This record gives sequence, C-alpha cells and structure tokens, in this order.
Amino acid sequence: MSATTHATNHGDALWFIDSLAYVHIDGAKTGDAFALVEMLGRQGDMPPLHVHARDDETFYVLDGELKLHAGSEEITLTAGQAALAPRAVPHTYRVVSATARWLVINSPAGFEHFLRAASEPAANDQLPPPDRRLDPAQLAQTAAEQGIELLGPPGTLPSVHHG
Repeated sequence: MSATTHATNHGDALWFIDSLAYVHIDGAKTGDAFALVEMLGRQGDMPPLHVHARDDETFYVLDGELKLHAGSEEITLTAGQAALAPRAVPHTYRVVSATARWLVINSPAGFEHFLRAASEPAANDQLPPPDRRLDPAQLAQTAAEQGIELLGPPGTLPSVHHG
C-alpha cells in the first residue's frame, strides 16, 4: 500500500437491488483489509436475508434510519450510529425513513466484488426505479460465488429462518 491518501468522490453509481451504491474504497487499495461502500435506499428497501461466510459487515448511518436485523437482535440506527453484523450471522436491514444513506464497511474486503457483479450501472445518481425487475436465482448465484448465502426473500427475518 502507498503511504499517500487519495480523495474519492462518488465514482461510478451502481443500482444494487433497490439501492444506489458507490464503492469508495475497494480491497485493491487496502491490501484486501476492508472495503468502503456508500448506499442510498428508499423506505421499505430490504435485501434478502443473507449470511457472509468471509467478512464482517459494519453499517454506519449518515442520514435517515435503518433497522438492522442480525441474528436475534433488532437494532434501530439513526445518523451517527453504527452496528456490526458479524460473519456467519444471518442478517438483513430495512430502510425505515423516507430515504436513508449509510456506509458499509466489509472486513476483509470482497463484498465490493459481489456488489459490482450483482449491480448494473446507474442511469443517473438517483435511486433505481421502484418497479425494476431482478432475477432472484441469478442474485443468489452471484452471491454464492462471493461467499454470501441468501437465506430467504426480502421480508424474511433471521428469527423466522429455520434452516
């Protein structure tokens, strides 16, 4: 790693499931120690229940409110608050406020590869259309290739999963 720092801006906007995402720092810049992603979602945005085999995932809310479901815990996060979803713990989140903006830090890096593979370039710096179609089987396959197992469709909570 270089001793210099590099300012990052939004870079390439990605439509990831129902969110707008920006990879600010990827593993190539950190010796695969971590990756930093910024996400924007609208009320009700909730990815499938999933579990990371290889990385811990930290959520830090910049604006709005998220409800994180990790294992048996339910944590409400508002601006300035953070929570950890450790590897091997099933988790998901739901955007509670009209919109929310948050940072995701994955350690070690690797999540950004899934994010890029499962996303499409955003047409603009706006949230994807709410009626955008996704292929759940393709999403599950892409996730599995990156060590992430999808455990249920959006709306499934860890305490409900019996697997």
